[in-house]
Amino acid sequence: MKFIGIDLGWRSQASGLCCLEWIDGQLQLLDLDRKEAIADIITWIDQSVKPDEPAIIAVDAPTLIPNASGSRLADKLSHKYFGKYHAGCYPANKNLPFSDRTVNFGLELESRGFAHAPTIEPQKLGRYQIEVFPHPAIVNLFNLERILKYKKGRINERRLELIKLQNYIIDILPICELPLRLCGSLRQAASASTFPLEIPTTGAALKAAEDKLDSLICAYVAAHWWYWGEKRNLVLGDRTTGYIVIPEKRGASK
Repeated sequence: MKFIGIDLGWRSQASGLCCLEWIDGQLQLLDLDRKEAIADIITWIDQSVKPDEPAIIAVDAPTLIPNASGSRLADKLSHKYFGKYHAGCYPANKNLPFSDRTVNFGLELESRGFAHAPTIEPQKLGRYQIEVFPHPAIVNLFNLERILKYKKGRINERRLELIKLQNYIIDILPICELPLRLCGSLRQAASASTFPLEIPTTGAALKAAEDKLDSLICAYVAAHWWYWGEKRNLVLGDRTTGYIVIPEKRGASK
């Protein structure tokens, strides 16, 4: 089973891409990349996941937007439950300029057999897609008091927060509650993925590193959802109104 994370650029920005695979009882990092055009992202997905190969794709973008104005239920619930962590999401509606791009991306995935999965039978092989949101996922996975503020502010401050995120990924995800864990050799990983990343000091390069790390979190959330389903995950919203899947706080279970 493969787990794909897409930190989708909502307008014309580049997107971070990650591919994890369940191998011998552990999650292995296969690829970490970044692409500009939607066509190139789709090609990367087609190359990463063969036709009919089981996989779940987690997209950080609103791929279901039924409402003409205002916010989706999932957006409102993100503020209700995660506002205190500064982790509420942006509102999504059909009148916003990004809506066609993000919704059409979800439709492209559906055309390849990746069905929306706001509910799932844990560990059942299949082709699925879900919407995710890294900020609350990071808060819960790493038991944080607030989000890591690597998206806004001075470059040096963003860089320090991004270094924290990468260190959490390296130091905590490999020892997360068994059996769902990333392989313990992340810190020594040396492959086409070039991970760990060298966290840069300039704005554009820092954004590229941010996109890649966000996509890795997305892919991990995909695995977390597939393995445990609603037992250890929250679902804000539903298939009709739009939804966001978020891991429960680490160590918690229903």
